[in-house]
Amino acid sequence: MLAPALALAAIDEEDLLPIDEAFALSAEAVTRDRIEFRFAIAEGYYLYRHRMGVTGLDSHFKYNPLELPPGIPQHDEFFGDTETYRRQVTLVQTGAAADDATTLRFEVRYQGCADIGICYPPHRQQVTVALPPADAMAQPLAADNPLARSLSSGKPAAFPAVPGPMVDGSATEALPLPEEEAFRFEAIAASPTSLLLRFTPAPGYYLYRDRSSFRLLDGDGLALAAPEWPEGVQHEDEHFGEVVVYFDQVEVPLPLRRSRGEAQSLTLEATFQGCQNDGICYPPMTRSQAVALPQAPPEALVAVAPPAAAAAGFDGGALLLALLLALAGGLVLNLMPCVLPVLSLKAIGLAESAGDRRTGRRHALWYTAGVLASFVVVGALVLLLRQAGAALGWGFQLQQPVVVAVLVYVMLAIGLSLSGVFQIGTGLAGFGDALTRRGGPAGDFFTGVLAVVVASPCTAPFMGSALAFAFTAPALAALLVFVALGLGLALPFLLIGFVPALARLLPRPGAWMETFKQAMAFPMYLTAVWLVWVLGRQRGADAVGLVLLGATLLALTVWWREHARERSLAARLVTPLLLALALLPLAGISLLGRTDTAAAAERAGVLAFSPSALEELRRGPRPVFVNFTADWCITCKVNEKAVLSTDGFRAALAASDAAYMVGDWTDVDPAISAFLDVHGAVGVPFYIVYPGGGGEGEVLPTVLTLDRVEQALARAAAAGTGATAATAAR
Repeated sequence: MLAPALALAAIDEEDLLPIDEAFALSAEAVTRDRIEFRFAIAEGYYLYRHRMGVTGLDSHFKYNPLELPPGIPQHDEFFGDTETYRRQVTLVQTGAAADDATTLRFEVRYQGCADIGICYPPHRQQVTVALPPADAMAQPLAADNPLARSLSSGKPAAFPAVPGPMVDGSATEALPLPEEEAFRFEAIAASPTSLLLRFTPAPGYYLYRDRSSFRLLDGDGLALAAPEWPEGVQHEDEHFGEVVVYFDQVEVPLPLRRSRGEAQSLTLEATFQGCQNDGICYPPMTRSQAVALPQAPPEALVAVAPPAAAAAGFDGGALLLALLLALAGGLVLNLMPCVLPVLSLKAIGLAESAGDRRTGRRHALWYTAGVLASFVVVGALVLLLRQAGAALGWGFQLQQPVVVAVLVYVMLAIGLSLSGVFQIGTGLAGFGDALTRRGGPAGDFFTGVLAVVVASPCTAPFMGSALAFAFTAPALAALLVFVALGLGLALPFLLIGFVPALARLLPRPGAWMETFKQAMAFPMYLTAVWLVWVLGRQRGADAVGLVLLGATLLALTVWWREHARERSLAARLVTPLLLALALLPLAGISLLGRTDTAAAAERAGVLAFSPSALEELRRGPRPVFVNFTADWCITCKVNEKAVLSTDGFRAALAASDAAYMVGDWTDVDPAISAFLDVHGAVGVPFYIVYPGGGGEGEVLPTVLTLDRVEQALARAAAAGTGATAATAAR
């Protein structure tokens, strides 16, 4: 049975009356066949009518249905339309008592709330009521009898209840425990590079997994990675919906990144939230704990930004270097295959504006505005989610199947527009026509937004270092890095728009442009096909079928829109109906479960990544080559085609006797996210080669060459052999 809970605002429990003062219960047998239960309700408190009941505990009384008076209608945030009682209420239990009965026992159930925003858990109280003698029915009431006073004054009588033994659990339900007793928190150092957090809910309480966050208040050269929560219990919560909770003690590893190896102390601040079963929910609680961190070996150290530096801001030289790397990375991003389809849209606009410098500058400026705004939004979102404890990186949005399906629709719609199937008018709503024909401000801005979205699958050289800096820098410095990255992506079009010599190199407008525009539809169709393939890898054949159905309905929608443009109003009203039908498959895709990519990797003769499997391999004598990839990552696929699927790579693995492990990040995988975060990686691709015997790994560049991979495997094999020989000598 679920109960209302404390609102998230912090309310002092001392403001709450004890439940027996807020709802003072008294009971009296008015006659042998009528028992009244009266509540005197304190000002500012109320009882729920539908949460009240009385159960007779004696067999020598024949019970009729309980009589409750009508309550005050109220729309409650927890129970919807309900009725409540304020100030006072009397419940009447009628029946027939056996002649030899002298007392009756009852269990009274009730639940209420305070206007300050806190509700009591469901409460049960046993009362014993003395019955009047059987011959008292014919006797007049004494003047000092409480009932006589009540009848003469018209006010309810106050009869003291005779308390009986509490039923099991009612003592703990009377008031919630103080938060320090309800939820204990401890933290220790599990290793030089990880903490172990222990949460202990009291019996009858539970802890939310996703209502937690952690941060370091001090520490030199330290940064937190994502917590590694164990499997919890799926729980339908009345406040947060379907959530994962823990009813028993839970231990949570929390990895650390360290750039300094000496032993030191740190202070961890943990914020978390939990509830009482069928009772109140506590506001978010914050605890701080000092932890003594042991010395770390050199191979465990990685480059991180210390908290003190992050708070004070980076020095100008480091920020300038990051900005230059981001600018170069954005510039190179124009040459990556994932961006080329959208750049074809800009090529149309540039061709149309050749010879018109004013139009060319407008194209460039609005496109740049779209790119920069999108990079700022993506950067801010990633930084906010990472601050909340999520391990996200570049391209994280393509881990969401619905986002991929929406992009299929967008690419198909643009392709159909370029092919001349439909045209949308000018203005903000007419971005399709602006993209394909007029190149207006809305179209140019949207093209910039789309360029950033589809750039996510690619990671260009220089981007990794710049983004790694951004993810550890203060917010302002981080956003400047994202702006520089966007400026690099938009720079070629800015130069063409503002440098006349470059603009003169463009061909003059002519009849050829219509053919060119239609030809540019095919990169859009190919991009849609690729996205459908990605969706199939994420959610299987069912998702492919749904998105193809939706795409067909979308094509029908845009065709019908053009077909019905000159027809009746009724014919034109069919268009939104068809569009709604086209969007329905997105809901179906959101309900599909993920595919078993790990099993597919095993079938292909490749070890699927897991932290435990990698740890076991690293303890052995063999080197380990770990490839973190994703099906939506174009750079990953280029590396796999050029290097990782070649005979030369397989020969290098055999020569070094190396194990090959693949971590598939196509879908959300907390274990991979945590690993990437610990190693300062901003996304995929990410390649690391470990020597045998537990040595530190060597991180390879984003863009691979076979020579570089062969050299790294050879070094790992040599280091592993040396470690084995040293162990044997000892």
